[in-house]
Amino acid sequence: MRVLVVEDDPLIRTDLGDALTAAGFLAESSGDGNEALFLGDTEGYDLIVLDLGLPSLDGLSILRQWRDNGRGMPVLVLTARGTWSERVAGIEAGADDYLPKPFYMEELVARARALVRRAAGHGSAIQTLGDLRLDTNQMRVTQRGTPVSLTALEYRLVAYLFHHRNRTVPVTELLEHLYGDDESRDVNAIEAVITRLRRKMGAGVIGNRRGFGYYLRGSAG
Repeated sequence: MRVLVVEDDPLIRTDLGDALTAAGFLAESSGDGNEALFLGDTEGYDLIVLDLGLPSLDGLSILRQWRDNGRGMPVLVLTARGTWSERVAGIEAGADDYLPKPFYMEELVARARALVRRAAGHGSAIQTLGDLRLDTNQMRVTQRGTPVSLTALEYRLVAYLFHHRNRTVPVTELLEHLYGDDESRDVNAIEAVITRLRRKMGAGVIGNRRGFGYYLRGSAG
């Protein structure tokens, strides 16, 4: 899942990015309000972690503009200002969750995972489809009870298809959510990852509707 961390403190921004990357997210970051507004409006993030105290443009103004522009991605608000009125303002501006500083990184990761699951319509960290099982807390995929050895990119692709298993996911959407803004987005790269996954889990696990995209079948048959 692709996440944008918006935080003006470079040390906190780096720590957040590292923690989310270790938790299986594709983490990007920004320390400037105007840049963050543009990125949230133009890129397809599965989650945005947004600090309210930003230079050039404050977090609440950014969040309101995203929502006014029809951007519906989950937003987890961070702030050192923890009064009840500011929490209410964040929720009313369109925040999906609120975490005051200081916080434990493990709690932030847990909240981030929960927001992404809920946005996709799933309440549990454990998801099953056919003989496949996804555990987002452990970042593990098993098939018929046996762990499948996956690279970080392969895991993100399987997890994304799991979260959106009720539809065919276009290749362009996979490219947008699996690769960072600075990375080359090549259709052939997605096809190469799909080929590797089929070798590991069986040719029938990931289906293809030619011209439409890929979907998860959940069994090799």
